[in-house]
Amino acid sequence: MTLAGLVSALIADDATADWPRRVPARLETVLTTMPFTARAGLRAAARTVDAYALARTGRTLDALTPPERESVLRALAARPALQPLLDVLKVPVLLAAGTERMLHEGPAPTGRAPQDPPLDLTPASAWPARSTADAVVVGSGAGGAMAARTLARAGLDVVVLEEGRHHSTESFGRRAPLDRFTELYRDGGATVAVGNPPLLLPVGRAVGGTTVVNSGTCYRTPGRVLARWAQQFGFSLADGLDRHLDEAERTLRVATQPVDVLGNNGLIALAGARELGWEAAPLRRNAPGCRGSCQCVVGCPTGAKQSVQLSVLPDACAAGARIVTGARVERILVDPDRPAGPRAAGVRVHREEGALEILAPLIVVAAGALQSPPLLRRSGLGRHPRLGRNLSVHPATSVAGRFAEPVTAWKGVLQSVGVEAHHDAGILIEATATPPGMGSFILPGLGGELRRELEGADRLATLGAMIADRPSGRVIGHDRTLIRYDLDRRDAGRLLRAVRALGELLFAAGAEEVLTGIPGTPRVRTLPELDTVLASTSARQLHLSAYHPTGTVAAGSSDQRCPADPLGRLRGVHGVLIADASVLPSCPQVNPQLSIMAAALAVAEAHLGG
Repeated sequence: MTLAGLVSALIADDATADWPRRVPARLETVLTTMPFTARAGLRAAARTVDAYALARTGRTLDALTPPERESVLRALAARPALQPLLDVLKVPVLLAAGTERMLHEGPAPTGRAPQDPPLDLTPASAWPARSTADAVVVGSGAGGAMAARTLARAGLDVVVLEEGRHHSTESFGRRAPLDRFTELYRDGGATVAVGNPPLLLPVGRAVGGTTVVNSGTCYRTPGRVLARWAQQFGFSLADGLDRHLDEAERTLRVATQPVDVLGNNGLIALAGARELGWEAAPLRRNAPGCRGSCQCVVGCPTGAKQSVQLSVLPDACAAGARIVTGARVERILVDPDRPAGPRAAGVRVHREEGALEILAPLIVVAAGALQSPPLLRRSGLGRHPRLGRNLSVHPATSVAGRFAEPVTAWKGVLQSVGVEAHHDAGILIEATATPPGMGSFILPGLGGELRRELEGADRLATLGAMIADRPSGRVIGHDRTLIRYDLDRRDAGRLLRAVRALGELLFAAGAEEVLTGIPGTPRVRTLPELDTVLASTSARQLHLSAYHPTGTVAAGSSDQRCPADPLGRLRGVHGVLIADASVLPSCPQVNPQLSIMAAALAVAEAHLGG
């Protein structure tokens, strides 16, 4: 019972409450969705802690009394080198504990879920072994959905292939957030970019892709970014992207979020910014009628957020497109003997019943910046030296402020307010709360201290900041995606400045103390104290995550620099378009859904016009 003992120690289960006893079983459920390497690593770390307890006391953690477990944890915490290991162990435990505590207190009502618009869905198991189409779109996220709609409306017979399942709004409303979390994310949300430091990089896998689990924030691509894409990279489609951004906004019904549902977390961000004279405002979002359920990242249970399975794919299906679910594309089929050079001929799809093939002269690759490069390599189309490189991920950090009165940050809009005072310096601050335990911020402490933090979490406001990063990563691998990302020195400095700005904002709003996320100094009570801490802190000591991978099949004019040409066509083969985040030449510097949709629309229209 290694995990049960570890959980009891970490959250100080003293048998005075019922919900902690259910956390080990919930944790086991979380672990089953993670990749084998993550599961094995966590269990090995748990065994290491148990072995330490045995060596120190002669008994394993589950045989110790609560005070004895607390003593073991204090001894471990006194060793700075072990702090990263303990934080890694806390992440899934906090996920499970947050869920059980929320269920104990009673989930917030979401009301009756609306009927979703119809989609033409067929599981891969029921699809013919051999079929034809005019175009196959690989992936149903922001880019794939927009490309599919554009091609179908032009009269093409379009088949969309999606590796994940379809989830209805009604199904979101009847399941706990954590149950949805482990199903909606690839690898149960445990995708990691290996590097210095490692970064958690969660991506969605479902009909609708990551749009099902993003925050709903819809920023237009900044003009300076579009100019750079056009002038420095020769991505000619960037010149007319404003028109396509307009169409993406209309499709998603993007509007400024009304103040009345922001919640206290957003209002605190606005108050702090107002006190400092910083530019801040409610964010523009694709969620008309949002009720502030704060569950965007696990599928909106009210249907307010216009993820593409509710907004774009229904239009595509109405125009004749069909969606195949549970369909992992093994490879793109290529005819190498065409007079004009190799040409796409279709795709081969893996399924338990045996592979299926769909023959088509046009393949739109929209599997996402992490999955598209391995697919192209499996297909013999990965020879370009820059394929999989040029990866940007928007490294992010978060900070919490403790207030005298309850904040209850998870009641209101999940990502509610944008603070752009430092955006020109590459730092975008967003007030972001999540269902309990699901945020990137890790509560400090172990044992009784962590338990007290959990029980006092309603007085915390959480702010996050992401930075516009240099393309410091790459995607490797064929059958399985491997991600390498090493934080650039400039970007490390930006992250430290971001923490300082987050702390300043929270103190200006009236926070009594700020939880820094820095293991050695998890709490500060003044801004000068935070400055002192940051002066001796490395960005690698922060709790970091990342959210928006882009750039791995970049489009541009240089055939040496860019695997795709200025119109998003993969070089070296005819009939393959790139229409996802991987086609963007560099970091978009904002939440990228509109950028991806606009680029996909531009690529598809350019193909039809050609």
